[in-house]
Amino acid sequence: MNNTLTDVLGLEVGHYTDLAAGTGCTVVLAPGGAVGGVDVRGAAPGTRETDLLRAENMVEQLHAVTLSGGSAFGLAAASGVMRYLEGQGIGHRVHDWVVPIVPSAIIFDLGIGKSSVRPTDENGFAAAAAATSDAVAQGTIGAGTGATVGKGLGSTSSMKGGVGSASMDLGDGVVLAALAVVN
Repeated sequence: MNNTLTDVLGLEVGHYTDLAAGTGCTVVLAPGGAVGGVDVRGAAPGTRETDLLRAENMVEQLHAVTLSGGSAFGLAAASGVMRYLEGQGIGHRVHDWVVPIVPSAIIFDLGIGKSSVRPTDENGFAAAAAATSDAVAQGTIGAGTGATVGKGLGSTSSMKGGVGSASMDLGDGVVLAALAVVN
């Protein structure tokens, strides 16, 4: 047990971090597939493929989740994750094709670092290729690179956010775990 999300058997996490630009992306891979769920909140959520996680839809498993900085531009990182998984033959089978299911969400970090630099397809691919079952690196890394909190009084009063993860062994082979980007 490493007290992070990767305590759940079959999950891997990888990050791409651009410290100079103040942004990045984080990928959770589930190569064997995983059942997901979603609850999207906020005044301006940015998501991709999260509707597939609703129980009434025909796709029953996801193969990765991408979390990214870069506001809506950062959703491009999921394309790289899909490309990586397709190259590994991982995804939803449709006739002779494989379609990786990669729900994604973004945070707004354009006010940090270089706002003209956002996570790209290549960055998502790099994060997926770096994914491992080792303990999840936390803090100012991946999607948490430009994350900030406490912005109620304006950006000058904000503090550093980031990526966090934890797990708990409930016994009998049941592990409860989470990964969050706090922004």
